[in-house]
Amino acid sequence: MATLEEEFTLSTGVLGAGPEGFLGVEQTDKADQFLVTDSGRTVVLYKVSDQKPLGSWSVKQGQSITCPAVCNFQTGEYIMVHDHKVLRIWNNDDVNVDKVFKATHGHYYAYVRLCKSHSLSKYTLLLEKEEKSVKPNFTARVDGKFISLVSLSSDGCIYETLIPIYSSDTEQNQRLVRALMLKSVVSGGVRNGVALTILDQDHIAVLGPPLSASKECLSIWNIKFQTLQTSKELPQGTSGQLWYHGEVLFMLHGKSLTVIPYKCEESSLAGALGKLKHTQESGTHSVPHFVNWETCSGYELGSSGAEQSRTLRRKKVETNLQPEVPGFKQLLSIIKKDSEKHIEVELRKFLAKSTPAFHTIIGDLVAGLVGRCKAEPSFYPRNCLTQLIQTHVLSYSLCPDLMEIALEHTDVQMLQLCLQQFPDIPESTTCACLKLFLSVGDDCLRDSNINMESVFDYSDSTQDEKKEMEEQIEIVQNGFGPEDGNCSEDSQQLNDKPADTAHEPGSFPVTSCPVAPKRAALLNAVLHSAYSEPFLLPHLKDIPAKHVTLFLQYLYFLYLKCTGSATMTLPGVNPPTVSQIMDWICLLLDANFTVLLMIPEAKRLLLILYNFVKSQISIYSELNKIAVSFRELQRLNREKSSRGLYSIEVLELF
Repeated sequence: MATLEEEFTLSTGVLGAGPEGFLGVEQTDKADQFLVTDSGRTVVLYKVSDQKPLGSWSVKQGQSITCPAVCNFQTGEYIMVHDHKVLRIWNNDDVNVDKVFKATHGHYYAYVRLCKSHSLSKYTLLLEKEEKSVKPNFTARVDGKFISLVSLSSDGCIYETLIPIYSSDTEQNQRLVRALMLKSVVSGGVRNGVALTILDQDHIAVLGPPLSASKECLSIWNIKFQTLQTSKELPQGTSGQLWYHGEVLFMLHGKSLTVIPYKCEESSLAGALGKLKHTQESGTHSVPHFVNWETCSGYELGSSGAEQSRTLRRKKVETNLQPEVPGFKQLLSIIKKDSEKHIEVELRKFLAKSTPAFHTIIGDLVAGLVGRCKAEPSFYPRNCLTQLIQTHVLSYSLCPDLMEIALEHTDVQMLQLCLQQFPDIPESTTCACLKLFLSVGDDCLRDSNINMESVFDYSDSTQDEKKEMEEQIEIVQNGFGPEDGNCSEDSQQLNDKPADTAHEPGSFPVTSCPVAPKRAALLNAVLHSAYSEPFLLPHLKDIPAKHVTLFLQYLYFLYLKCTGSATMTLPGVNPPTVSQIMDWICLLLDANFTVLLMIPEAKRLLLILYNFVKSQISIYSELNKIAVSFRELQRLNREKSSRGLYSIEVLELF
């Protein structure tokens, strides 16, 4: 997971950013100090932590700096070139750049001829038919024996080209093929304010307007998992320049040099998708099939056609390299114009005959159906979309508009299926599904064909089970009652209330499920979904208070069932885990605690959760004492010097 921290602006009183922005931002021999070179005559040394300049140097009137100033890390000296021919070297003690060491073209023609080139190789980059040129937005890095050239194309996609450092054929003009790295990261056709830079082997920063917005944004993408990690809107626009050093990004925002610290965690599936879904029992669901790009091969480099291992690329294969699937184009044509019934029949035939293994083909079919849904509001082929989702090869990234269409049609059945199948649903969409599930009418749920495998029979509660749950409320949890001194005065009043108050309007029902079974199945799909807490919390604040209260009531009821019923472990029953339930309780309370305090109906529920948490703390505290006692016993046993004797030791645990 990647995050962008709060931005700040460096003092730019000594800088004069021209229409083309700055020449560059370079790091010095100190991690917190940077050299900023403007497009005119000035070089400024900044200390980022203090957000102020430490020194400033300018060339004379009529002269201009023609490349970014850099630092010699061995000597701590600064180096720059002005007027394309004069080199200057100075340090912090120098005040006037005109009086420091000067070298002209003749002096350093000898820092260059010693670096004799052993070979010269020429390459030609092959473009798409509809693309005439590549936009000058690119970055490069050395990756093993290759130079990885990453470029932003005019179609808004990012491509990668591998160039060998040592080439066996230096005479002929060799041809290079591009591979798609990220698809549609910025709006196509945008020519200004666009830039990119590689942060590490798994993350890339992109500057430019995304597809769904006209304003420019700074975004960080995960290359390995093809997911957008974080973004920040830039309303004042940029010059299309982006630099990074360490964990700091620099850009020209408006007319000021803006600094944005960032953090990129080590790339993993759990980090990219948030918390992992609950592990299913073997045989319950088939695992979604995702192409293992680590083991794919087939990249051709140069006219000789020598294949390089796909492992070196670690990126997606180009879509147009996929083999032709029979009937695919004909089916796309049918989707655009034929009736829903005809499309369903032809789709069933296509899936039965070809069984394509490439998930992008299924994604294109879904995109065709969703595109027609947007153009024709009356067109909504639920059965066709369900067939495609059940192929288990789709993800949210391949069809981001599918769940949006399902939300517009209040299709809870489709949304439940997407939540169960897609591992990369954004937190905003997950929260939108939760709000719909809590607010949708019972009539809509009654007519929906909802998967009920995550819900056991709530109506099959015996009197003993009801009595057990009532006793859990009376003595709080885990055997710690009011006599232990762990309950507040409010909680004591709660326990003194008559038993029938549990069924009063607005109070928390203890012995019965607060929602119908079908709504419970939908809520369980949300509990099973993957998420990342920092991204989910802001969206939970938008849920109405009465729905938050209802969801908390259901979560607490579900917790009691999980800890007190053997039905949860029966074959075919896949309820949320205790860990998932507790995580969601904490998330809802963190996001809405202030609002819940102001609702009289939620007071009883908050007191119950308060006592529950206190009892858990007490239990863990006592368990910790036992653990310490056992460790002390082990230490004493190791210190015994005589093995022929024994002793009886009494440890006081409480």
